[in-house]
Amino acid sequence: MSAPPPALPRHLAVIMDGNGRWAKQRQRPRTLGHRAGARAVRTIVEYCLARGIPALTLFAFSSENWNRPEEEVGALMRLFLRVLESEVEELARRQVQLRFIGERSRFPEAIRRRMAEAERIQLPAPRLTLVLAAGYGGRADIAQAARRLAEQVQAGRLRPEDIDEATVGAAMSLADLPPPDLFIRTGGEHRISNFLLWQLAYTELWFTDVLWPDLDEAVLDAALADYARRERRFGLVPEQLASPAPETR
Repeated sequence: MSAPPPALPRHLAVIMDGNGRWAKQRQRPRTLGHRAGARAVRTIVEYCLARGIPALTLFAFSSENWNRPEEEVGALMRLFLRVLESEVEELARRQVQLRFIGERSRFPEAIRRRMAEAERIQLPAPRLTLVLAAGYGGRADIAQAARRLAEQVQAGRLRPEDIDEATVGAAMSLADLPPPDLFIRTGGEHRISNFLLWQLAYTELWFTDVLWPDLDEAVLDAALADYARRERRFGLVPEQLASPAPETR
């Protein structure tokens, strides 16, 4: 008998895809889809709080999204700022610790300031750590970790032969959180789109055609039910998972 996964993921990672298509189906501007998508964020945060899922990472804005039409990027920035202004205090009241990963330099100064203010709110015992990946790219995350390690080698604090998966992982974003157990992508696309490339190595992947603004508890229940049926081997064979660990003396 193989080892089942935990009943609930410790860390859920999500690509929130389909806002633009949701708006197009209704013959409305894409910006309306993004506003509807912000409401879906509340749905998944409430879901994680209700079920005791301790970590949630949302792909809010990728490094490639800067190449979208200027009007859409501007609307996204205005929406992002409004959400930060209206939601941060309520998240803290609900014991949700907010964090950001990604390159912030291209964001407007007002947004960078709000990000910093939100992160300064440190909760002693958060019920949920909510990570927003903004201006984020998985390849850039790995490159940044490599630069950090190279700087340590140059400074004489680290030997090249001591660099292994553990040291690289410790230099990555989210190093202090468990790797995502379950990845969800809405919108019907079946790819991870440069999101958490290092961290998703053994994550269970789940895709749905449901567009992000239509996310509800039923969709999330289906994802978690499928996750609970998965056999997570981490490179082993079923017989190894079924065998008891050898005793140590």
